[in-house]
Formats: sequence, structure tokens, C-alpha cells
Amino acid sequence: MEPQLESVEKSFYLRYSGWVGEALNELPDCFTITDPCICGHPIVFASSGFLKMVGYSKDEVIGKNGRIFQGPETDRRAVMEIREAIRGERALQISLLNYRKDGTPFWILFQMCPVFSKEDGRVINFVGVQVPILRKPRLSVRSGMNLCEDGDRIREGILRCCRREVCSDSILEVGRASGPESASSHDDREVDINEPCEASELEKTKAAAAISNVLSVLTHYSGLTGRFVCRRRCCLTTNGQLGASLNISLGRIKQSFVLTDAFLPDMPIVYASDAFLKLTGYARHEVLGQNCRFLSGPDTDPATQFQIKESIRTQQACTVCILNYRKDRTSFWNFLHISPVRNASGKVAFFVGIQIEGHCKDHAAQGLSPEMRQRSVVGAVKVAVRGLSMGASTS
Repeated sequence: MEPQLESVEKSFYLRYSGWVGEALNELPDCFTITDPCICGHPIVFASSGFLKMVGYSKDEVIGKNGRIFQGPETDRRAVMEIREAIRGERALQISLLNYRKDGTPFWILFQMCPVFSKEDGRVINFVGVQVPILRKPRLSVRSGMNLCEDGDRIREGILRCCRREVCSDSILEVGRASGPESASSHDDREVDINEPCEASELEKTKAAAAISNVLSVLTHYSGLTGRFVCRRRCCLTTNGQLGASLNISLGRIKQSFVLTDAFLPDMPIVYASDAFLKLTGYARHEVLGQNCRFLSGPDTDPATQFQIKESIRTQQACTVCILNYRKDRTSFWNFLHISPVRNASGKVAFFVGIQIEGHCKDHAAQGLSPEMRQRSVVGAVKVAVRGLSMGASTS
């Protein structure tokens, strides 16, 4: 497995006991689990039933976004509904046309549910259950009543011995080959697969039960690590939530930066970019909740630390060169820019700290000011935070 994929998968097992994967794979349901806190909102777990249904291997799915299962006929409005549900951190049930690895389309009932941290109420995962929708074949009128009766008998036999996802394709294949006008039946099949499809009450019940099964496993195995999860948000931080939509927006920023919560005691880090983790050598769970002082070491200048503290106290931006330390205790010069980030009401809700490795003199020699290098990051963070708070105030 590639190192990046291994890191994505490992992020899932940090919260849950190591046996969670085996327990989840014992469930008969088809489902994926995604992590909105990682850039790109990737899949961090895919059930064996799901992999069998779509024809992909585990390594082809882990680390990828769910968009890989969409295709040319997937309804864009349905995709937008899913995105809006993720931004709103809410559950959703919708019919969706997806595609297997070999390119064949199939209809599913997609039910999604957020998973909340019991400790701080953050959304830490989304569970997405996929139930194949059993579709009746549309047979050509020219085939006559005998063909319809034969098709009904064949369909009944297949229904008794096949799984639903296999059944749908098998019925269509039999329908095509049951009469002399197979080309016409093939045309009917193409029209049928692209038409909107509604799930039955039985399929909706199956999806809801699958969600409950997965959440029960996650709840149990999170308890074994002491990092409990729950289906509904149990608590809120002072400033609300660093929601899934904000996590996704921040994940698009490629530079090294952290976001700290100005409303919480000691201003803990609530977001760390992938580039920051790469620069410092820390894992995400080792960074979140920490004050930025954890990067300091024996040769860090106290005067520079005081300058940072004063800029935060006065809610002013500042730029410094500070000697910091990675996880392996090797030192590096951090060309650091700190800026307050205000919410829609004008209050300072966060501070963003942007890191560029290298000494100030190195950057000065290149003629690159910190404002020019880091302005885009500050602007993108401010837009994301204000957009989130404005959306929350109107909802």
C-alpha cells in the first residue's frame, strides 16, 4: 500500500480499536466511511460487500473521494444535494445512479449519516450506505404478451435465488435474450437505466438498518479507545463547530498553516493542514487541541514568543522568524505569519498561523515579503470562516 493511502487509512484506526475493521466487514451491508477532516474528504474504510458490488479493490478506493463512482448519467442535482448535506452536517437519503469499475451503471439508494465526536461535537466521519435498487425490466410492446409472461416467471425464479444487486443485471440480461427482438429490448434497457428510480419501502428500511448497524459498531469500538463517537451531536464548543464544510474548504489550501480557536482557553489548534503535518512530522491527532507552543524548544527565543503573545492579545497581525522543532526534535527556522480571523459578526473567532520553512534572511534575499507569500492563505481562511458563520446565521 502506498504511504499516503496507509496514512489515510491509519487516521481511521486512530479513533477506533484495531478490531473495528474486522467487525465492520462482518456486516452484510455495502457502505463506505469518509473523513471530512482530511483534504479531499477521502474514503477511509470500504466494506467488503461494497467492494464486491463496485468491482474495485480496497487499494483503489481508500484515499479516493466518492466521486469515482459517478459517471456521465449521474444526476448533478443529486450530487449537489449530497454536497449540501455534507456542508450542513446532516443525514440524507437519495436515489443515485453510480458506476462500477467496468463502467456498468446501477441504481442505489444512498443513505448518509454524520458521525460526531462525543467529546467536542465535531463531525469526524460520514457513513454512506449503498443499497442496490431492484428494478423491473421494461420490455418492448412488440415482444407480445407471451414474452411478458415468460419474463415474469423468469424474474420470480431469479428473485428467489439471487442477491438484489446481481438480480437487477441478471433480469435485464434475460429480458434481452428472451425474444427474437433482442436489439429492441436492449434499447429499452438503456432507456430504463437512465430514468429516475425510486427505492421501495423495503430498500429504505434496509438502508436505515445498515446505518444503525455501522454506527453501533463505531460507537462500541470508539469506547474501547476512550474517543467516543455518537450519532447526534452531544456538545458544542464555545464558537459552535469547526464544521465539515469549513474543514473541506480549508483542505483546499495547500500551504502549511494552523487555525486556533480564539474563544477557547489557551487557544488550541482546531485545524492543521496536510502541509503543516508534513513540515513538522506530527500526526493530526497529535496536533489538534494543542497550543502552538508545543513547537518551541530549548533554543527558541523568548523575546519572539513574547512578541507573538502580544500580537494575539492586541488582536494584531505579526510576522516573525522563530526557531521551532519537529516531532523528531530537529530544529528549523519558521518564517511565521499570524493573523486574526473575524467571523460575520466582526468578532475575532480564530487566529491563523502560516509557516514557511527557512530563515528570514533567506527570504529577504529573494525579495519575497511575507505579506505576498501568505496573503492568499489568510484571505482564503477568512472567506471560509465568514462564509460558514454567515450561513449559520441564516439557517
